[in-house]
Amino acid sequence: MYAPLIAPACLAAAGIATVLSAGALAQAFPVKPIRVIIPQTPGAGVDLILRKAAEDLTPRMGQTLVIDNQPAANSVVAADMCARAVPDGHTVCVLNNDAVAINPHLFAKLPYDAARDFRPVTNLYYILGGLLVKSALPVNNVQEFQAYAQAKPGVLNWATLGPNTSTDLSRRWLADLWKSNIPGIPYKGGPQVFTALATGESDVTWMGVYGALSLLKAGKVKLLAVNGSKRLAAWPDAPTLKELGADNMPSAQSWWGLLTTAGAPEPAVRRLNAEFVQLFHEPKFAAFLESLITEPSTNTPEEFANLIRDRREFFGKLLRDYNIPRQ
Repeated sequence: MYAPLIAPACLAAAGIATVLSAGALAQAFPVKPIRVIIPQTPGAGVDLILRKAAEDLTPRMGQTLVIDNQPAANSVVAADMCARAVPDGHTVCVLNNDAVAINPHLFAKLPYDAARDFRPVTNLYYILGGLLVKSALPVNNVQEFQAYAQAKPGVLNWATLGPNTSTDLSRRWLADLWKSNIPGIPYKGGPQVFTALATGESDVTWMGVYGALSLLKAGKVKLLAVNGSKRLAAWPDAPTLKELGADNMPSAQSWWGLLTTAGAPEPAVRRLNAEFVQLFHEPKFAAFLESLITEPSTNTPEEFANLIRDRREFFGKLLRDYNIPRQ
């Protein structure tokens, strides 16, 4: 006669135990150092931001966050390492459009599956990018640069992070828009791109403004346009892409986000999400991001997964429109 009363009680106890178990797992994670794989060179913006994040998160997570720079092959090396890691949440990677939205349409034999091999954790931030030219170039605004590019097709060169990366697609997109020809020159990372601009080896690029701060202040490069919702206070003469009617440029949504290996335990994913989201919105860290001309833009794992899916569809259409075959 007591069975109907006992069964719900047992179920409730089991439910409480499950919640407590999940909570205990979340608190237990991490149990060893966390490897953070980055597809760019030391000194690049994403490297600076994640090293600062690792410094701040290590004491609160109780384990060291170790930065592992793997710059090569359109982010393929870094993404593949992350995809093949033990799925326990102790290996994460910080990736952008190139790895998870462009590469699936670019490489026929990609060693990882961008849709299945990763578990999105959170977007982290947007880079406020800019159209940057070397100081010796006789242009001071986008209109003058457009006229110069149209008058001298094939003379200018655009520093990129490799063929068909988002920086390279922006080069092609702008050249097509202006009916001109601006050849691309690939470099290994952001610091190398800025060195090429400063020395005059390259004429123009679209990159994160933060990487060019010292060069801008020294007058070695010029900023002609920016993305973002408003002009930068320090460079009020540089209009936004939206003002120019060019906010569909492939680099306009330049985000970096945190992912881990597919199959990572849910409590580990939630703990990583909670810690990074909290950090990126703390006033001190937000001020640090602002100093690097970036904007925090965190979200839930589900929202980040939707962002990646949307960008993958966008770049798939773009590469098809350009008739770029898979390699």
